[in-house]
Amino acid sequence: MKAVHAWLLLLPAVVLLAAFTHFPAVATLWHSFFSTPKGRRPAVFVGLDNYQAMRDDPVFWQALWNNLWYALGTVPAAIALALAMALWVNGRLPGRGFLRLSYFTPTVLPMVAVANIWLFFYTPQYGLIAQVMQAFGLPGVNWLGSRETALPALMLVSVWKEAGFFMIFYLAALQGVSPSLREAAMLEGASRWQYFWRVLWPLLMPTTLFVAVNALINAFRLVDHVLVMTRGGPDNASTLLLFYIYQVGFSFWDTAYAATLTVVLLGVLGLAALLKFRWLDKRTHYQ
Repeated sequence: MKAVHAWLLLLPAVVLLAAFTHFPAVATLWHSFFSTPKGRRPAVFVGLDNYQAMRDDPVFWQALWNNLWYALGTVPAAIALALAMALWVNGRLPGRGFLRLSYFTPTVLPMVAVANIWLFFYTPQYGLIAQVMQAFGLPGVNWLGSRETALPALMLVSVWKEAGFFMIFYLAALQGVSPSLREAAMLEGASRWQYFWRVLWPLLMPTTLFVAVNALINAFRLVDHVLVMTRGGPDNASTLLLFYIYQVGFSFWDTAYAATLTVVLLGVLGLAALLKFRWLDKRTHYQ
């Protein structure tokens, strides 16, 4: 009877999870083995043809490589900045409530609004960054129009927006650490760095694991900033995998190939999450 009661309590969550997560994933995998239906021509089974086309698609490899670099640049930076901000506002500072609000404000802004704000910052000649550079006599840079700077410019926007959100989790974790640990470390002659690295950082590993997985997922599901700021240009230098899926599915109307790309995206996310859990979980100390 208890087992039936437990399953009845879990049933709503299980139904929602199956309907909006598991079933779409399986359906996407199934559709990746078929052609795209067009007009009166129904979809036909093509086997691995879509995957072979993806293997020979240079734009796919460019988008995947861009996304890997994007994740490598944004995930550690967002974690480091979030932890630094949390350590700063966790102390007894005058106006720390205002600081916390300031750090968290970018998180509540809509993605499209953030993209438009930074689009003004990056505008050549008239943008805020261009005006500051002109004031110091520096030459202007077309941040979003250059292959070398388009992707790093998007990385900066994402770190700016996400760090405040991750700061909240670190701040909650820091407030759960007993002050007696710091006092004991200081009595033993430990420096601030030794206390952070030997005591505080291991205690924050569960939060770091959670933040790292979420930051990685965010890095591979970004499409708003790319759509508003660069549209993947110049010359696919800022094309990310989800944006390419959006292009293939809704601009080119090749739903079968978009499903194939989505399967690869899910596989990359699953593999990365598995590696993170296997690697970080060994260094995580749960209280």
